[in-house]
Amino acid sequence: MSKCATRNAYGKALAQLAQEDERIVVFDADLAGSTKTSEVKKVCPDRHFDMGIAEANMIDVAAGFAASGKIAFASTFAMFASGRAYEQIRNTIGYPHLNVKVCATHAGLSVGEDGASHQCIEDLALMRVIPGMTVVQPCDAKETAQAIRAVAEMEGPCYVRLGRSEVEDIFDDSYTFTLGKGVTLHKGSKVAIIATGLMVQEALHACELVEADPTVINIHTIKPIDEELIVETAKTHDVIITAEEHSVIGGLGSAVCDVLADKGLGCRVYKVGVKDTFGESGKPNELLRKYEIDAQAIADKIKEIL
Repeated sequence: MSKCATRNAYGKALAQLAQEDERIVVFDADLAGSTKTSEVKKVCPDRHFDMGIAEANMIDVAAGFAASGKIAFASTFAMFASGRAYEQIRNTIGYPHLNVKVCATHAGLSVGEDGASHQCIEDLALMRVIPGMTVVQPCDAKETAQAIRAVAEMEGPCYVRLGRSEVEDIFDDSYTFTLGKGVTLHKGSKVAIIATGLMVQEALHACELVEADPTVINIHTIKPIDEELIVETAKTHDVIITAEEHSVIGGLGSAVCDVLADKGLGCRVYKVGVKDTFGESGKPNELLRKYEIDAQAIADKIKEIL
């Protein structure tokens, strides 16, 4: 099975889009080689702007271009985008509802050796609370390419969460991405695993470790989340397990619980995610294991509750 980091797929998809649409302008904060927006610089150098280590300024300039009718993509590491430039994203992009796509790479514990200072596990919570902000986290290269095209075509602000590490391909060329609609990858019974990002792969691997036959659902759009699918899943399963490479506070698990509470549904929900703690430096796979957010952790949770 082939592997590709979602940040690599992002760079290639954005370069293709930039060649197709002259309205697309791309901004980076001295990390173009890592975020892969350097792919755009190769083909459209006049529409790629490296703003240096000045993330807040990058967001403000992107907002200015968007206000002038451009489709602006702004990229840096998730920690710097959602953290350092939060005020600018909220007030300069979110409040006026401008057409800026913040595509943040190197999210989650899988940043690995860069350690806690760079392992952003709070960004989904921060971004989904901004009014009118669309929040997307694709799980593989094919989904990333289609997601980038989809957010370019939609009007308004968007946050796209991308990873550093290579991940196994889930989808092939027959896949069709639809913003706001989850994807049922495997239909089982009793237990449903609702996952996002690289945790989709971990959820599928978890199925190989248990005797049970869980349903596996990929939620690529955290906001607006697929309420219809979540409600249907809650009505047809005894238990839902959410799986995310993010804090259990404010991310996918919280979004799923919000839907169930709003609809008055009493399905049991267990969250697999980072438990109110910072990460540390280490190999990505070792960190996923230590912080109990890998396939084995999901499998252990299934065994525990059945």
